[in-house]
Formats: sequence, structure tokens, C-alpha cells
Amino acid sequence: MDDDRSAWVKIGGDEYEMLLTTRATREIGKKYGGLSNLGEKLFSSENFEMALTEIIWLIVLLVNQPILIHNLKNKDNPKELLTEDEVEILTSPAELATFREAITAAMQKGTGRNVRSEPESGNRSAG
Repeated sequence: MDDDRSAWVKIGGDEYEMLLTTRATREIGKKYGGLSNLGEKLFSSENFEMALTEIIWLIVLLVNQPILIHNLKNKDNPKELLTEDEVEILTSPAELATFREAITAAMQKGTGRNVRSEPESGNRSAG
């Protein structure tokens, strides 16, 4: 799927695409009350175990979006979804800390924060 909405992480030696979809946004909203609350919860958590749990959940959510898209388009050749257990086993806490940058990139790309504003058109009223 590799497009400009994606970010990438390496888990267990394999590259995985991360993508913020509408479904992922809805799941984040259910869990955190919105995308703006997510950053506060993830990056300021004082409880190390809780922070790891939240980061793993988010990684799995974002990594599974391109897989779900693939499975939707290729019903005869589905791919396995990544699980939280697999991420826990295949990564170290130090690696998870580096994933924050990829998570942030996927979120920014998915929400369109990198979109440049267009120059103003000539539709201003004379005043």
C-alpha cells in the first residue's frame, strides 16, 4: 500500500507499514476520547507498564490497518494480523521507545497536519 500516509516500523526483523485509517481513528476515540487525548496519555504516562501496554496496543492497531485493507481487497489471499503478544515478544522496550516517532508520523500523515494551505483565491469582498 505504501503511500504518503504511511510510516514504517521494524518488528522482529520485518518491516511493517503503519496507517491511520478512519476505523483506527474511531478505535482511538473510543479508548481515549479523541486523538488529542492520545498523545497526552502515551507520552506523559508515568506508569512504565501502562505506557508499554498503550504503545503496543497502538502499534498493533496502526500496523494492522494496511493488513485489513489487503485482506478486504484480497479475500482469497488474506494475511495474518499482528497480535499484541507478537509485538511484546519480537521487540525490546528500547525499540518501542523509538516507535513513538513512527506513531507520531503516521498520526500526523493520517490527520493531514502536513497539508499545505492553498493561496487565498480572489473571492474576497471589496471593502
